[in-house]
Amino acid sequence: MKTLFNDWQSEFPVTQKYVYMNHAGVAPLSKRVQKAMVDFVEDATVNGAVNVDNWVDTVEECRDGAADLLNADSKEIAFMKNTTQGILIAANGIDWKQGDNVVTTAVEFPANVYPWWSLSERFGVDTRMVPEKDGIIHIQDLIEAIDDRTRVLTISHVEFASGFRNDITTIGEICQERDIWFIVDAIQSLGVIELDVKMSHIDILAADGHKWMLAPEGAAIFYCSDRKRDKLINTNLGWAGVINPRDFLNYDITQKPDATRFEEGSYNTTGIYGLNAAIKLLKSVQIQNIEERVLQLTDSLISGLDKKGYIVKTSKCKSERAGIVIFESEKHTPTQLFNLLQDNNIITAERGSGIRISPHFYNTESEINQVLNILPDN
Repeated sequence: MKTLFNDWQSEFPVTQKYVYMNHAGVAPLSKRVQKAMVDFVEDATVNGAVNVDNWVDTVEECRDGAADLLNADSKEIAFMKNTTQGILIAANGIDWKQGDNVVTTAVEFPANVYPWWSLSERFGVDTRMVPEKDGIIHIQDLIEAIDDRTRVLTISHVEFASGFRNDITTIGEICQERDIWFIVDAIQSLGVIELDVKMSHIDILAADGHKWMLAPEGAAIFYCSDRKRDKLINTNLGWAGVINPRDFLNYDITQKPDATRFEEGSYNTTGIYGLNAAIKLLKSVQIQNIEERVLQLTDSLISGLDKKGYIVKTSKCKSERAGIVIFESEKHTPTQLFNLLQDNNIITAERGSGIRISPHFYNTESEINQVLNILPDN
């Protein structure tokens, strides 16, 4: 199995120069993703829009692939320009009443904070920020923040600054029981661990492709469940969201019956071509295999960091992490360690008081050992 994953190194040209372990930031592109995007650009350059039917077919193929990744139906999937856009559609589309509240955590990426905070002045909606304790979001703390005016619980599947994997299935059950919208930022999980929107009772999910899905920036997946779609006010209705979008002068504001009503206008077709190729790659490897591989690599990394005396902040329990490992040093600043690694062509990220390392399935045990060999003892 190890050899099988090592064989994927040739698919990622970045490996010729770098040990690339910043997939929680921006992932490098594979050869097949590059080819898909270049082929589209070449077609559009040589033929203009003559082959637009092929473009449409590829968009729908990508929609089907995205639905498969989530165990969703294709009609529940729309394409966005980023994760934030999907969260904004959710935040602005709920029929708020003054005094309602949103429950989230105090360690969310800002994309899952500011859209909710902005509701305070406009609608009188309070956002309750549940703190983590020792890098863990405790479900009981979320429950205690909920009351009879809670309309939304929104959370990252995997927290960007700690690597903690929230138990979204249990949280989803709680939301379903209490008739609370459950909204998930999946940008740090989709593509590296298995995710089932039905099993987890997710109402809305958003995830850009440029991290663990190994796709380009600007091509994001938005999921809105059938059961909630008509309850969500479409505040950004555009020409492409109505039932006859090509009948330009026959104005009819009737919205499409599926999630494509949230697609306001023209697609980022180049990005979707790349996203489609990336999803095909992930499905060929299989998410279950990717998850197993990445957890093996991070096991080795955590073990090595422990031996060198570093403080590993990410949970050591496999069920509580995905692809992110964050560690701190008592002797060296994050900037010193980041620069040391980068000077040796090892690409990581500074996060808070530590270093974040996020390998993907094509990374190798040898590369993990390179990281550990470069790091000084703590």
